[in-house]
Amino acid sequence: MKFWKSRRARIALIATVISLALIVGACAIYVGDYYHADMSAIFACAPEDVAGVSVAELEDGTLVFAPETAREGFIFYPGGKVDHRSYMPLMMELAEQGILCVLVKMPFHLAVLDVNAADGIPEQYPNIERWYIGGHSLGGSMAASYLSKHTDDFEGLILLASYSTADLSDTSLRVVSIYGSEDRVMNAEKYEKYKKNLPADLRELVIEGGCHAYFGMYGAQKGDGEPVLTNEEQIALTAQYIMGSIFEATLDGE
Repeated sequence: MKFWKSRRARIALIATVISLALIVGACAIYVGDYYHADMSAIFACAPEDVAGVSVAELEDGTLVFAPETAREGFIFYPGGKVDHRSYMPLMMELAEQGILCVLVKMPFHLAVLDVNAADGIPEQYPNIERWYIGGHSLGGSMAASYLSKHTDDFEGLILLASYSTADLSDTSLRVVSIYGSEDRVMNAEKYEKYKKNLPADLRELVIEGGCHAYFGMYGAQKGDGEPVLTNEEQIALTAQYIMGSIFEATLDGE
């Protein structure tokens, strides 16, 4: 009897160890499978030596694009399973126009694992008068979730191919939502469903010919539509739309 009990215990222990190993292995494969930044395209599009803009990398890998006399700040959460460096061209476009941009590096490239990544960032830049937060896809949704608990600390939200599951409808936040007409990754039904969570004066802008992946530079994304614009054109338009709908009014003193 003791022999069979001992044998059953050993079998159960072995089965548990194997199950745990399989789970750990599956998790490792999942987090290790992500969209890598196209660094050659990025540096061709947005070189680091732009006059008047300094680029610094913090200890955790977060990148800061700092104009010399910035008054506006923008914290950006990258898309799910996308290398944060993919968004360097967009951040540089905005920084060239006077916006301090903080491009957050997320654990395992998933903003859902660090929704509070923006904590403490504004305090590091006391010269910035107004802060905005936003992101791409999953990153935008997580940024909106964070914002819902810190509405007094920010002026607005910038969503790129994203939506807010948190209710921000009763706030005075300035919000812009931008997506590409050829986007086949963003869930259109959920986008429409959750639009009610945003303020009534939401600015909604569609990039004709744009796709889901071209807000960053990481190549084609599985399931996405076929873009008509180039990657560089979509990023330039995105920066133009963000500046026109969010920052230019406040920079002009409104």
